[in-house]
Amino acid sequence: MPIVTVQQGPRDVALKRELVARITDAFVDAYQIPAETVQVWIHEVPTDSWGAAGKLVADK
Repeated sequence: MPIVTVQQGPRDVALKRELVARITDAFVDAYQIPAETVQVWIHEVPTDSWGAAGKLVADK
């Protein structure tokens, strides 16, 4: 059973639905496994708890 973890900033639920569907489809196609065996976990990091290029993402 594949488990995929996605770490990202906050996104709209519709975008997350699409992402989960596409990731699941990719595993189904590549591994020839049932969609029911694929799990996708989305870990959203608030922009005030995430830095890039020396700055908080919230400050950009």
